[in-house]
Amino acid sequence: MGDQNRLQGTIGLPQAIALYIGAVLGSGVLIVPGLAAEIAGPASLLAWGLMTLLVLPLALSMGLLSAKFPNAGGVSHFVTLAFGPRAGSLVGWFFLMSVPIGAPVAALTGAGYMTVALGWSDSTRVALAAGMLAVGLLTNLIGMKVVGQVQIAVVLAIVAVLVLAIIGAVPHIQFANFTPFLPHGWVSVGRAAAILFWCFIGWEAVSHLSEEFLDPQQAVKGVTVAALIVGVLYFLTALATVGTHSYHTAGSDAALVLVISKLLGPWGALVAGFTGVFICTAVIIAYTGAASRLAFALARKGDAPRRLGILSKRYGTPTGGIGFLALCFVVVLILYGSGTISLTTLIQLPNATFILTYLGGCAAGIRLLKGSVWGVGISWLSFLLTAVIFPFVGWAVLYPLVIVAFFQTARLVRGETRETRPEA
Repeated sequence: MGDQNRLQGTIGLPQAIALYIGAVLGSGVLIVPGLAAEIAGPASLLAWGLMTLLVLPLALSMGLLSAKFPNAGGVSHFVTLAFGPRAGSLVGWFFLMSVPIGAPVAALTGAGYMTVALGWSDSTRVALAAGMLAVGLLTNLIGMKVVGQVQIAVVLAIVAVLVLAIIGAVPHIQFANFTPFLPHGWVSVGRAAAILFWCFIGWEAVSHLSEEFLDPQQAVKGVTVAALIVGVLYFLTALATVGTHSYHTAGSDAALVLVISKLLGPWGALVAGFTGVFICTAVIIAYTGAASRLAFALARKGDAPRRLGILSKRYGTPTGGIGFLALCFVVVLILYGSGTISLTTLIQLPNATFILTYLGGCAAGIRLLKGSVWGVGISWLSFLLTAVIFPFVGWAVLYPLVIVAFFQTARLVRGETRETRPEA
């Protein structure tokens, strides 16, 4: 493969850590602790504990694969190496078609925090979300070196505010808020864990940027540091949400606003609003980068339209993939803004495809990391724990089934076209 058809290496270790944290510590920390607490009550902390244990092997398996097989195709590339091009392309499309929904969900969540804080209308929320998505697209157009620097600043601000919120919540935590501990039965813990998976999506995203790492081995170091930071912050934020019972007072989608308000008073809501915008912009930047690189990789090997593989002559970035995402973002925002589809429905749609992407990556790790007992072990652990969660996605399984149907139809049409095309 010639250098003109490769992405330039610009990502160092600090940028890698920031990209991992920014990709994972996203909109989930704003909305999911409250949602999980509504589903399972205080027992949602058990689901958080399970997911915190899952996050390290899951992250490490993605990091090890990224270090050993750096490629813009990410998980799709790993699955291709392990199980063949057809499986790899399907997993690639699972991820690629998750981001056009997942990124607008993140934008609307962050924008929602700001509009609640300032009393703005829902139309303003859509406009602010559009601006956040535009920032994600433009920063990725300029290049990953700029993205990495922006991400470091954003992630430091996010971590600082969350730590302050957790510390501020401690005096307001009451033992009575933990009883009854299991109000909705054990099944509710499984349902909460399935929702929580949204919070830990992101490790696979940075795998698509591994081709642009200055040293691919930085993927393992970066993902380890990021996983420890993310796991601790998530669990403590959930503990603060349950212990203060803020999900009942403020509503599940604005629980963090109340937690921060208790620390900073009237200014707390405004700080929470800005925090929401920063957090969600960070995840948008990471996912836009990942999906645009994946679109480039799929087009490069002929599994996506050629236009998705166009590179910017000035920046060397995948303008074809960025343009595709921009179009999808516009469509999703129009559907939401017109009231055709709700945020609750949108947030559930890509869950199944994200989980299937992880299952494919973990299965690939089992086969490709055979030289490392540690690598195979954590891949198996990640695969089994993720498989346990998948049945709880419910009706959202219809979305990957639609993608499979389109994928198979496209293959048949393309095959027929090749068969009927006259020889030169």
